[in-house]
Amino acid sequence: MADNSRVWTHIDFNLDGKQAGNLHVPHSVDLSAYAMIQIPIVCIRNGEGPTALLTAGNHGDEYEGQIALRRLAQALRPGDVRGRVIIIPSLNYPAVEAGRRASPVDEGNLNRLFPGRANGTVTEMIAHYVDSVLFALADVVIDLHSGGRSLDYAHTALAQRVADAAQDGALRRLLAAFGAPHSVLTTGSGGGGATTLYAAAAKRGIPALTTELGSGATLDPQGLAIAEHGVRRVLRHYGIAPGLHCEPAPATQLLTSLGPRHAIYAPCAGMMEPLAKVGERVREGQAALRLHGLEDPLAPPLTLYFSADGIVSCRRFPTLCARGDGLFHLAAPLDER
Repeated sequence: MADNSRVWTHIDFNLDGKQAGNLHVPHSVDLSAYAMIQIPIVCIRNGEGPTALLTAGNHGDEYEGQIALRRLAQALRPGDVRGRVIIIPSLNYPAVEAGRRASPVDEGNLNRLFPGRANGTVTEMIAHYVDSVLFALADVVIDLHSGGRSLDYAHTALAQRVADAAQDGALRRLLAAFGAPHSVLTTGSGGGGATTLYAAAAKRGIPALTTELGSGATLDPQGLAIAEHGVRRVLRHYGIAPGLHCEPAPATQLLTSLGPRHAIYAPCAGMMEPLAKVGERVREGQAALRLHGLEDPLAPPLTLYFSADGIVSCRRFPTLCARGDGLFHLAAPLDER
């Protein structure tokens, strides 16, 4: 373990049984000089075997993964396990408490701060602990996300492409076992790139996936079901919980992200009228949306068009948008690229 991390826990990761406790992150403020931000964690271990690290609440306004992992933590017994399962349902706990994407403590977006810093901000210390301590224990990593307040996402699992053929094969098998309707192999060129949790895990050679399973900071029942059954299938696939009940994995469509160059961004402020849905196959030159300006009610809306063939992986959820907001992103079937 990395002994320079300032985050600590009473959990003994090598102890058999089911333990519940907290990660303690130091946070000295005016009225509480020795305060600790406490992040709930559950460790379930039964003898030797692989370790799964399961996280959600990386962004606080994304709920499908948080509830799925709470249900799993409650249901999973040590006798179900051959190895170890580490579950952190509310990884960026201050953001979860506030229902925000970023932490109100330091405005830290946890999924843009890996590998973190041992003596950084609260959010950087969380990232550093995951990267330097928990990754060293893990054989597989799942970080569950949804669209949150700003995005409407097709139900998707994502893994970052790697050059190593064996690790690439392990990633593809992991995506197939999870069984989301769409599985996207990313290059890391968009979103958080190398600064995300799953990208940091992949850099260490650990098979890792993330998800996007809902939209609008509410609970999508289908997204919740995908999260619950997907995680259970992965635990069975790795032999960590071989008897765990789950539905068989449906076929997943393997996609590749077309990245920011084929995304659509708002050229000005306005109200977005979308003309395509998430999961829809679209063509180059097809109208994607009308953008209605706010000031002149007689001015015609600006129509924006897709710049490539593809499948709509996500679109902006709020109608009101500012200049530079991401409005649509595309992916394409891997066998067509």
